Amino acid sequence: MGKKRIAKKKGYEMSPELRARALARIPKRRIATGTLFVRSTYNNTRGLLTDKEGNAIASISSGGLGFKGAKKGTPYAAAKVGELLGDKAKSIGVTEVDVVVRGVGSGRESVIRAFSTKGIAVSSIADKTPIPHNGPKPPKPRRV
Repeated sequence: MGKKRIAKKKGYEMSPELRARALARIPKRRIATGTLFVRSTYNNTRGLLTDKEGNAIASISSGGLGFKGAKKGTPYAAAKVGELLGDKAKSIGVTEVDVVVRGVGSGRESVIRAFSTKGIAVSSIADKTPIPHNGPKPPKPRRV
């Protein structure tokens, strides 16, 4: 029969190769202030760092960090997104950001908390979650 092998399942951890790849692509120009856009859905969390004109500088999503399936929408994955965006922003020279949050996912606050632990001041937080005025038209009554 032989010895039974126990395979460790890689579950709730960020892959170190994808982390290194995310930090490798850093732009050369330096900026002092920027805007952090956070899009948090039930299935994923994305972060985008821009300068004051709106030009994208760094973008990271929890799916791009190696999280798969339902784990992409967790606060832990969102915290990792915020951490890496904070590292990138620190290396670019960002000292202050405005935060714009969209979506209703569970990673809304986690991204901002992890981002601010890198020593970057958060000057304002704006919630721009789209809200429907009247929503879609209801279905017609059923004819039998």
